[in-house]
Amino acid sequence: MAKQKNAISPTRQEDYPGWFQEVIKAADLAESSDVRGCAVIKPWGYALWENIQAALDGMFKQTGHENAYFPLFIPLSFLEKEAEHVEGFAKECAVVTHHRLEPGPEGGLVPAAPLEEPLIVRPTSETIIGSTFARWVQSYRDLPILLNQWANVVRWEMRTRIFLRTVEFLWQEGHTVHATSEEAVDETKLILSLYAKFAQEWMAMPVICGTKTKGERFPGAIETYSIEAMMQDRKALQSGTSHFLGQNFAKAQEIKFQNDQEEEVYAWTTSWGVSTRLIGALVMTHSDDDGLIVPPRLAPSHIVLLPIYRNDEEKAEVLAYCDSLKGELESQSYDGKPVRVRLDDRDLRGGEKAWQWIKRGIPLRVEVGPRDVASGSVFVGRRDQGIKEKKGVPRDEFVATIASVLQEMQDNLFNRALTYRDENLVEITDFEEFKKYFTPKNAKKPEIHGGFAICHFVDCEEVDEMLKPLMVTPRCIPVEGEPLHRETPGKCIFTGQETTTVGIFGKSY
Repeated sequence: MAKQKNAISPTRQEDYPGWFQEVIKAADLAESSDVRGCAVIKPWGYALWENIQAALDGMFKQTGHENAYFPLFIPLSFLEKEAEHVEGFAKECAVVTHHRLEPGPEGGLVPAAPLEEPLIVRPTSETIIGSTFARWVQSYRDLPILLNQWANVVRWEMRTRIFLRTVEFLWQEGHTVHATSEEAVDETKLILSLYAKFAQEWMAMPVICGTKTKGERFPGAIETYSIEAMMQDRKALQSGTSHFLGQNFAKAQEIKFQNDQEEEVYAWTTSWGVSTRLIGALVMTHSDDDGLIVPPRLAPSHIVLLPIYRNDEEKAEVLAYCDSLKGELESQSYDGKPVRVRLDDRDLRGGEKAWQWIKRGIPLRVEVGPRDVASGSVFVGRRDQGIKEKKGVPRDEFVATIASVLQEMQDNLFNRALTYRDENLVEITDFEEFKKYFTPKNAKKPEIHGGFAICHFVDCEEVDEMLKPLMVTPRCIPVEGEPLHRETPGKCIFTGQETTTVGIFGKSY
């Protein structure tokens, strides 16, 4: 029997990193730009980002946060005020030292005027926003301040990959100021819960909520919380972080206020963010060897109508049928909004047109030909099922059940991803077993290894050093309420010390 040919080459098993890049290309999501390490996000990819933005922005505003915007450039002296923070980002900073261009002595253009102080192109905004907060905060009555900004940032990555690590990327970063430590910690945990809700209910991507170890914390933070997801190569992807900054940045930036006892005290701050990395997470969580698969709640369009005809007479009849069907579908609602429908009447062969939409991951492909018009039906393909799985459905039934079908697809994608993660997550009690679990099964394919491991461990530098040769990191310590949370006593599998700390370990991006 001939092997089925897939749309994406290489396949996931042949070359997972290569497959990831080819899915992005085939889905028309993005492409490399003329600037090293940067990307052009194309309309279908940007529509995904807009839907991510809309969902998260609504969640932020429902919990009392407001949007603002702060400068792209940060004076070098601002970063120098927070030593641990600048050390964490120093190697990734892009620095502006001059302004104005002039003709050079040997032709071309050269920078002309040095700046009085170098400017850092925003890698993150804690320092400049903190400086602004210092002017805004005078009294406990000014608190809390709950702000978010949608922006771009620059981190000079040497090894880049679209939607995972690029020199410039898009994100949101929240920054808040509070009168007490308890309020700031509650804020940090609230945002973690929002990120987890978004990942699981919109992206259909199961995540583990936890705290980072000392070595994995955000530079300058007291505590970092994250959501961690497993991709189809069984590596971990940190998909969102929320940081309790304590008073570190407040002291560096002089964010002080008079409390209700008329004492001058330092404020407590948080910061948190997710980025276009979420698109990479979506690609790697759900897609297959025929291209992208998009969860319905985030899909730029839910349905594409593909008219099929042989002559002008059939064309007029089929297009009229499709137009009216499109109107009926758009009058239905899914996720509180009208169903999003595209009618693709481009002059392309039916097979070529269908494959373009398969590779783009649109949830439902609906073919309509003269026979369907005559029988009052449609021919439907679901992207969450095999591409050969298509069936005829009465038109009225398809329209009436569209919301339930889309939700069934959303749930199916989540359950499939959850099953995959749980099947590749094991509890390990011995270091030799741990090393074996994370040793690649094939030296030529280092990404093919175990998955996630749950282990007792002690959070210390000794353990971090033992993990380095294995290229494994502690992904998080699951928080209370997380299904994988453990507090049972045991022995650290690395040092043999008694501990009640249980963490999730994995290879990561």
